[in-house]
This record gives sequence, C-alpha cells and structure tokens, in this order.
Amino acid sequence: MRKFLNREFLIETFRYLVCGVSTIILNIVLYKLLSTYVWGKLTSNTVAFLLSVLYAYFTNSIFVFRMKCTWKNFSEFFGMRIGTILIDNGGMMLLIWFNVNDMIAKCIVNVIIIGLNYIFSKLFIFRKK
Repeated sequence: MRKFLNREFLIETFRYLVCGVSTIILNIVLYKLLSTYVWGKLTSNTVAFLLSVLYAYFTNSIFVFRMKCTWKNFSEFFGMRIGTILIDNGGMMLLIWFNVNDMIAKCIVNVIIIGLNYIFSKLFIFRKK
C-alpha cells in the first residue's frame, strides 16, 4: 500500500490527470467541431478519438511516464486504445439511445475511459523495467 502512496506515484498520478483532462478537452472540442461542421456523430467521435490518442501518446510518454517515444510503445498504446474506442463509441451510442445529450454522453464515457487508460498504460505499456 505504501508503494501507491509514495511521492513519485502521487506526482505521476497528478501528471496523468493533467494530461488526461487535456486529452478529454481536446477530444470533446474536436468532436463538437467535427459533428457540427463535417460529419455525423459516430464518424466525428471516431476521428476525434484517433487524434486524441496521438496527443495522449506523446504527453503520456514524455510528461507522465517519462519514457522514450518508440514504435513498440506507440503500437502497444494505440492497440490498447483501439479497445477503448469500442467502449467510447458503444457507451456514447447507448447513452444517446437513452436520450442523453451527446455532449453529456461524451463526457460520461470519457471519465470511464480515462481510468481504464491509466490502468492499462501503467501496468502494460509504460511499466518500468
């Protein structure tokens, strides 16, 4: 339990939250712009998600976990995020089906995804040797 409450872990968690929140903001802004001016909801959500994943990879590598950006880490990171896009699109469409506003649905689903992404990134992609 002490391992999870040490200073380094708390600082890393704070950095992850800053990057995670900025990624969510980017994702929501891109989604809103694309769904308003370019495509429908699902396509806009997918494109916003993919662009946000690129941003998240670099901020997580450099700022949060302080590791070199490598093709191996990127492919693992991207592959893991492909799994979360199913949760993103599925959760969003489910909430919209239940008459939840698409922007509210987007925010709810993103909160769930940020937690899952941290766990997967910490345990599998950016683990310290």
